[in-house]
Amino acid sequence: MDDRRRHRGLDGLVDPARLAVWMDAVGLAPGAPLHVERITTGHSNEVFSVRRAELDLVLRRPPRTPLSPTAHDVAREHRVIAAVRRSGSVPVPEPVALCTDPEVIGAPFCLMRRLDGVVVRERLPAGLRGDDGVPAAFGGMLVDVLADLHGTDWRAVGLEGFGRPDGYLERQVPRWIGQLERYRTRPLPEVDEAARWLADHLPPPRPPAIIHGDYKLDNVMVADRLPVSPVAVLDWEQSTIGDPLVDLGWLLGTWVEPGEDAPFGGTNLALAGHGPMPTRDELAERYAARAGADLTHLRFYCVLALFKLACVMEGSYARYRAGTADDPLFALLEEGVPALARRALTFT
Repeated sequence: MDDRRRHRGLDGLVDPARLAVWMDAVGLAPGAPLHVERITTGHSNEVFSVRRAELDLVLRRPPRTPLSPTAHDVAREHRVIAAVRRSGSVPVPEPVALCTDPEVIGAPFCLMRRLDGVVVRERLPAGLRGDDGVPAAFGGMLVDVLADLHGTDWRAVGLEGFGRPDGYLERQVPRWIGQLERYRTRPLPEVDEAARWLADHLPPPRPPAIIHGDYKLDNVMVADRLPVSPVAVLDWEQSTIGDPLVDLGWLLGTWVEPGEDAPFGGTNLALAGHGPMPTRDELAERYAARAGADLTHLRFYCVLALFKLACVMEGSYARYRAGTADDPLFALLEEGVPALARRALTFT
């Protein structure tokens, strides 16, 4: 088989010959033919299928033009996945190897074993249909996994020093406004208004926990048949140690309730039409019961989530306008980013 068939869609992001040499050196099926193919569903880190002999792996590397030095740190992602896997508290991929030398394929990368499951994005797979309790089952599963993650003893699993929990919440608005200013190309008055509201309504600090940072339906792989069951929590690149309600606000802020207009970023839309959709209040009550959490200031975290998402997506839009990202979804962000900020303001 020629290289064009064995290595599809790489776009200069992976050098298969150098990857093969590195895999030989670390003992990953040395000498066997290597098959590398881009997986096109990722919207941040670049994701590739890597097959060699009996190995069926996934490679993750930063995009060609990272938004900031820490935005796509695969070494951090590898560390937190390994730690959470040791804890056994929530299912995660199995890390196989980490390469921090950018000379091998052009950037640091990590390899993880490929999982058997599905990721629910635009539509519900056939194997998960036919039961009108499916949306409620998904909602309950997502909340339970999140509460269990937040209950993990992060010090005991080796994540001391992984983040800076002191002052975490106070740093969020200045951090994301600062990042936005690096690539802002247009006025975004709704984003600025949300930032002002957040600065004026900062809640008291909470005990820190492991934060996933992008916790939503399509970042939890599930089994491809009923009953709804998690296979692994994916995409840990934004994880840290800090206020756990940031994750809950992210899940709820992007959760569309029955009768609402679907905003850009609505994460549970694939469940619509398959049974009663759980409300944000129902999900919040379940989380509070399982985690023992006080949710008095929950609206702050929902606003923060959508404000942050608007800032992140504006970075993707800037990459699209600059020609360094070819995902057609990013063209929608011209209107999508202001819509996210307007949705944030509905929680104030």
